[in-house]
Amino acid sequence: MSRAEIFANIRRGLGREVPSDTQRQTVQNRLRAQADNIIPARAQLPRPQQVELFRAMATEAAAELIDLDSLEQLPAACDNWLTTQGLNEFICASDPQLAGLDWSDIQAAKAERVAQVGDMAALTTSFAGIAETGTLMLYSRADSPTTLNFLPDNHLVVLHESDILGVYEEAWKKLRNHCQTSDGLLQMPRTVNMITGPSRSADIEQTLLMGAHGPKRLVIFIVKN
Repeated sequence: MSRAEIFANIRRGLGREVPSDTQRQTVQNRLRAQADNIIPARAQLPRPQQVELFRAMATEAAAELIDLDSLEQLPAACDNWLTTQGLNEFICASDPQLAGLDWSDIQAAKAERVAQVGDMAALTTSFAGIAETGTLMLYSRADSPTTLNFLPDNHLVVLHESDILGVYEEAWKKLRNHCQTSDGLLQMPRTVNMITGPSRSADIEQTLLMGAHGPKRLVIFIVKN
């Protein structure tokens, strides 16, 4: 069944005709307005307190936080964490932020590719951090495929402190602005991932199991500048 046939069936079920130009414009105006829903007060804070709230919520969700003064410290910090976990290789997004760093002194083997079954660690960047729940926002693109976020047991993520926002609405607005073309069109990514701590489940006898549907560990490198 084609898309047009599906919409035609929906219109018939609702008792509606093909929308007029006025009705179409009304819908477009509503979409462009992007009105906020009710926003929790706990994240409507001065910026320093939003950063602290993100840290508290991410830690509560079992994420590990590692502070960096600059992005240039990432290769050594990443290599050190891998060494402490007994890991000697990792896969990495080909994101320009990461590709531009000096990885020549690390001990672990680094590969830029999509994740595969058996990969133990992946390193990616993030688009935003959401203080409200300590959540990371990532989106799929050619230089950072979604498989990196979910297949390996250990997910290492770079988050710039300046990208920490208060609430979800702010993160979505930032993403829409980022994805708007010069002619005003919105080209959203195919996948947007919201990640709060490692994967977990308590479906079996209410016993918490880490890594049930994805990484067992989430490590966030918070870059101050």
